[in-house]
Amino acid sequence: MNSRKARTFSLALTVVALCLIFALSMSAQVQTTTSATAQKGSVVTQVERGEVVYVSGNNLVVKMEDGSLRHFDNVPDSVRITVDGKDLGVRDLQVGMKVQRTITTTTTPRTITTVKSVTGKVWNVNPPNSVILTMENGKNQQFTIPKNQKFNINGQTVDAWGLKKGMTVTATKVVEEPETLVAQQRRLTGKMPPPPPPPADVPILIVIQRVPAPVEVAEAAPAPAALPKTGSPLPLIGFLGLLSFASAIGLKVLRTKLVN
Repeated sequence: MNSRKARTFSLALTVVALCLIFALSMSAQVQTTTSATAQKGSVVTQVERGEVVYVSGNNLVVKMEDGSLRHFDNVPDSVRITVDGKDLGVRDLQVGMKVQRTITTTTTPRTITTVKSVTGKVWNVNPPNSVILTMENGKNQQFTIPKNQKFNINGQTVDAWGLKKGMTVTATKVVEEPETLVAQQRRLTGKMPPPPPPPADVPILIVIQRVPAPVEVAEAAPAPAALPKTGSPLPLIGFLGLLSFASAIGLKVLRTKLVN
């Protein structure tokens, strides 16, 4: 019983070793070349504009041209913005700054061509599914025959049914796969907000003080000196007495006339 287990274990190790040898020989004998053929691509440019309305640390809110608000949270410090020729980070942005993101997408279609070639001597063939070839290193390798696979034998092309033991064949498998290569480039630019307007001109209050013209005051003439008492009041008294006497006579005459 133990000898049977030992033989089974030994057989398993042999199978594993053969599989490893087969895999290594396959990778060593099959030659694979890959090439890419690019076609004319297309370039699409998308421009997004907005205004910074909030910035705190690495968090940013931008108001877009259509009025929508876009939140950019935890913007990496590695993201740089060119503003007036200066390279700034998100922490250097200011409210009111105009920002623009230009996204250029280049789409290039191309064809990936993979060519696998192998050369060996037919050791066994099971058409149309598989063939075992003896390689240049003397080891046998089994290959699955793809549908419609052709083989080159001494300059003649045959299919799997035309293979015979001992023939030296060269098989080439060409696979073309379309692929689209998309490359995207982003460029961030900005413009500092305009400086605040200068304060309005304040009118200067000019006070004009009118100074009255000096008034020339004429000097009063000195009072005449008192006349010396050279005259006498007697003539005046006599004149008044005469006037009273004349008045009395006149009244008496008038009364007499009235009586008569």
